[in-house]
Amino acid sequence: MTIKKAVIPAAGLGTRFLPVTKSMPKEMLPIIDVPVIHYVVSEALASGIEDIIIITGRGKRAIEDYFDDAPELEMHLGRTGKDEYLRMVQEISAMADLHYIRQKEPLGLGHAVLQAEKHISGEPFAVLLGDDIIKNDTPCTRQLIDIHARTGCSVIAVEDVPPDMVSNYGIIDGLPVEPSLCRLADIVEKPSIEDAPSTMGAIGRYVFNPEIFDCLKQIPKGVGGELQLTDAIRDLKNSQDVYAYSFRGRRYDTGSALGYLEAIIDFGLEKDDLHDGLMDYLKKVVSR
Repeated sequence: MTIKKAVIPAAGLGTRFLPVTKSMPKEMLPIIDVPVIHYVVSEALASGIEDIIIITGRGKRAIEDYFDDAPELEMHLGRTGKDEYLRMVQEISAMADLHYIRQKEPLGLGHAVLQAEKHISGEPFAVLLGDDIIKNDTPCTRQLIDIHARTGCSVIAVEDVPPDMVSNYGIIDGLPVEPSLCRLADIVEKPSIEDAPSTMGAIGRYVFNPEIFDCLKQIPKGVGGELQLTDAIRDLKNSQDVYAYSFRGRRYDTGSALGYLEAIIDFGLEKDDLHDGLMDYLKKVVSR
């Protein structure tokens, strides 16, 4: 079955970016002039996704407003002859078929994904976390969809993470089946480095068969008293094969301050009107 639906959990509180996230969703933090979630939605669309469910929460209305029509702004831009900006704004509101489901309590990533069950309607689907940007000619989600098409199995994207960051991730133990692909033997949520089965961490891209919802409804609360998606994946692999894929691409964890700054610098260097000035500034910083 062709995967056409995706879930983007965007209900997290963004505590690592307080105080700004007190009034702005972390997914709306700008990478220069484009919010993070714009890149995530764009990846889903470039991967063949047609139907996107964004899981929101209290204080996330700015996400809906961003992808909505803006009649007053469009009228102003048209009246003042700012046609380029007008086209830009109209293209954003026409990007995708977006649906919003509110997670009333912050009960974890697993709980957020579970909110989309009725809309998914028993189909395989993708999950893209709203604060991870991944750049590659073939989108990361497309890479996972292609593996699902070959295997019929759920597949999660993984990458090697620094040892001091292991406790921030779901860490896998895998059995290699081909280059960059392994069958999941185990996955542990946020282990200490001493207890971690490897340094391969699950990052914010997944493709699931719908049975993941049954697992989410059966697991107890895990780390932090929340329903952990990692625990549901661990349960799922007991009844069907689950694969882990070392994706191709450059990932920016914009949920961390350093990852966010790296994204701004790299994206800035790609802009013709910013490249030279930014490069000159970086050289001055290095030489201090």
